[in-house]
Amino acid sequence: MFLKRFYDDGLAQASYMIGCAVTGEALVIDANRDVAPYLAAAAAEKLRITHVTETHIHADYVSGSRELARATGAQLYLSAEGGKDWQYAFAKEDGATLLRDGDVIKVGNIRVEAMHTPGHTPEHLSFLVTDTAGADAPMGIASGDFVFVGDVGRPDLLERAAKVAGTMEAGARQLFHSLERFRALPDFVQVWPGHGAGSACGKSLGAVPTSTVGYEKRFNWGVGTTKEQDFVTMVLEGQPDPPRYFAEMKRINREGPRVLGGFPTPARAGRSGLQHAIDGGVTVIDTRTADRFAEAHVPASINIPLNKSFSGWAGWLVRYDVDIHLVAEDEATMRRAVRELAMIGLDRVTGWSDARVVSEWGAAGLPLGTVGEADVSSLAPRLARGEVTVLDVRNASEWSAGHLPGAMHIPLGRLEERLAEIPRDKPLVVQCQTGGRSAIAASVLQRHGVANASNLRGGIVAWQEGGFDVVRSTDAVAVG
Repeated sequence: MFLKRFYDDGLAQASYMIGCAVTGEALVIDANRDVAPYLAAAAAEKLRITHVTETHIHADYVSGSRELARATGAQLYLSAEGGKDWQYAFAKEDGATLLRDGDVIKVGNIRVEAMHTPGHTPEHLSFLVTDTAGADAPMGIASGDFVFVGDVGRPDLLERAAKVAGTMEAGARQLFHSLERFRALPDFVQVWPGHGAGSACGKSLGAVPTSTVGYEKRFNWGVGTTKEQDFVTMVLEGQPDPPRYFAEMKRINREGPRVLGGFPTPARAGRSGLQHAIDGGVTVIDTRTADRFAEAHVPASINIPLNKSFSGWAGWLVRYDVDIHLVAEDEATMRRAVRELAMIGLDRVTGWSDARVVSEWGAAGLPLGTVGEADVSSLAPRLARGEVTVLDVRNASEWSAGHLPGAMHIPLGRLEERLAEIPRDKPLVVQCQTGGRSAIAASVLQRHGVANASNLRGGIVAWQEGGFDVVRSTDAVAVG
């Protein structure tokens, strides 16, 4: 048996290839949209991808199952569980085999049994994997978004992200009963989860890639909570705000992701092309570092630096019904950004400009934008005198743990929809934990006409290191 884990840092997402060396067949579970790594791994191991499946209708990235099945001619397997509202609309068109609890996929000598584990979503399947050539019990379970290392899948997304009212508590109770089945598995069974630390599909995911049933029974709070009402209360408590794009991912993955056949290359444009794009209403994403953007940028652009948080913040801040133009340091950076956006279904990248366009813009006599920077030593007295408004763009749990006196709170992902709440009568200092999110927020504010926004260097960490007090309560001007 061959087993390979693939991990995408930007999505904090894991997928798995399971192959049989005897027959050369292979199964891929939970492929993402970039299918090239699966094809390369199969070729390197002299395997043929003959089976493709996924654990559930994903909410945080565009599934690559359809893309990979088309590219390889593999048989596609999809869940038939969850009721009529949770069926894949494209299953018949793609000739998919539908799976129910207890159904088995044979990959050469490897037995892969579907186990219905609802709770995170109604149709969720996990897969028990047995190498029948040398064993009569499962080696591992591909648990998708059901059980993670140190955490369990959140049951509130259907209600909070997809707006399916009244599903949170029912999902939590389903998840509890699914976990009873999980606890009944042998302790030696390995756990291969669909996400790691950084995913919004849970609240306390571990960074260790794999675990065992026995370890999770002892140390995973969700698996170890055996009273139903206690579990329901705990699993619904303290879940982070689901990113806005999750509802769009659910729709795309249920209706059928568009098959790309490779990531596109948008047209390159100079200053005049960028001006034309802006006049046409495109969203301009400047992927350079926050420092470079702060020094000079094309007005009307937003700054989302191309790091491992890029796709997440793009999903929060970029509309799906508008074309996108990228500003990138070079072509390689542009291609990476196109890939990251496509992974969450933002496919409308119609053009790009390299970083020289900023200097070309200025050389043509056109105004350039800048972002000012505040430091904690000068901010403290101004804040005490009421001369400045501080906007905290961190999430709710960070805010509750401690915030600047007199600050107002709007999480970055909700900033555009709450612009009317921001006072315009005095300078605005934007603040997060260390300065990264607040830099993005400052660019969003500038794009929407809030010209007096500056970024607090070092964020609340620098504030506390400077010896200044924080408020540990929910009292605020505006609580997000």
